[in-house]
Amino acid sequence: MSLIKSISGIRGTIGGKPGDGLSPIDVVKFTTAFATFLKNRTGKRLTLVVGRDARMSGDMVDRLVVGTLLGMGVDVIETGLSTTPTTEMAVINKHADGGIIITASHNPKHWNALKLLNERGEFIDAAEGAEVLRLAESDELKYADVDDLGTLREDYTTIDQHIEKVLKLKLVDREEIRHAGFRVAVDAVNSTGGLAIPRLLRALGVQDVVELNCNPTGNFAHNPEPIPENLTDISRVVRENKCDLGIVVDPDVDRLALVCENGEMFGEEYTLVSVADYVLQNTPGNTVSNLSSSRALRDVTHRYAGCEYNAAAVGEVNVTTLMRQTGAVIGGEGNGGVIYPELHYGRDALVGVALFLTLLAKKGLEMSELRKTYPEYVISKNRIELNEGMDVDGLLKRLAEKYSADPTCKVTTIDGVKIDFEDGWVHLRKSNTEPIIRIYSEANTEVRASELALQVKLEV
Repeated sequence: MSLIKSISGIRGTIGGKPGDGLSPIDVVKFTTAFATFLKNRTGKRLTLVVGRDARMSGDMVDRLVVGTLLGMGVDVIETGLSTTPTTEMAVINKHADGGIIITASHNPKHWNALKLLNERGEFIDAAEGAEVLRLAESDELKYADVDDLGTLREDYTTIDQHIEKVLKLKLVDREEIRHAGFRVAVDAVNSTGGLAIPRLLRALGVQDVVELNCNPTGNFAHNPEPIPENLTDISRVVRENKCDLGIVVDPDVDRLALVCENGEMFGEEYTLVSVADYVLQNTPGNTVSNLSSSRALRDVTHRYAGCEYNAAAVGEVNVTTLMRQTGAVIGGEGNGGVIYPELHYGRDALVGVALFLTLLAKKGLEMSELRKTYPEYVISKNRIELNEGMDVDGLLKRLAEKYSADPTCKVTTIDGVKIDFEDGWVHLRKSNTEPIIRIYSEANTEVRASELALQVKLEV
């Protein structure tokens, strides 16, 4: 059993004793703490949006969350099966005071989580998250009297509302997409992407959609993280059906991975790179990604005069904060997370699909040819399992001190330790969602990226 309390939410395995996993008692406790936090901040009666992905524990957790909020005197807008970006958009569109998304993102089916949103439909920040965690362990939690219980309103149209907003974006060209006559395969890992992505594609003018794992049962057909080793079936389907591309989303549909017409991976890092290229062609401006994302976004950004790239600490809230500070027109995370402020400040696979298909249609290239137009980098992803008592902070501090003394290196410590070498980089950070240290490295070749990772890993 595992329960991870982070600044943006609570993630854990289903079952076990309270405090050891995401038990019903833990769901109630942290939902109550979040509602208390918002009440203390606003001093008014609250309206919150609740949505969930399709994982098997979702209905149980959803009922607990909604019932707890009603017991807190909070009015609830229940959206049912949804996506993370759809729930974020619903908070904005419904003028709500916040929201809770019930999803453990790319984690396996025995995990679930409460992701906490503010009134802008964005994840709460570090200070706010710390206060929620403090309240959860305090004696300051109090429920409403019978006359002040919350009300429940159901709205199961929010995915359609989200799609309509995407279609109205100036840089989304439905006619160009329709004219291209794409055949597209979709793998939604049997979660809510199966409700959203095929519907979006047909609204964009794609008539030929091959659906794989699009039944939202929550019984994931494969490991739900959209990385190459988990995507062999969609690669085969793309080749066998002579599709122009394949689209893969994670269970809550905030990450977008793409498959070329030949069945090869486009590269999850290049989802953001390609979409940013299209956005910058039409609306030049700044870009932002996190420290663990590819240098390719920096290189593409610098193709356009006056456009600057900046790197944020890992975490969507950190990326969106820096995007606002720098006036970025596009940003996101290299795991396939596209953030397009013209729509909202959240990773959104739906807007990523619409912008990418517009780019592909306008370019008139096959996916594999489009991929060749971008700088070639390879990221190697490794990890170190954390042992009890390991001094992670001390370990990272020693690495930073060593490489800071090397004049050929640049060391960044806003989030773990990132070491920039002349021909690549290595980034070490403690995961917010798993008991591990993540070690990401990048270079022009897989061999060199692995060498850099091993060089640093041997010193840990």
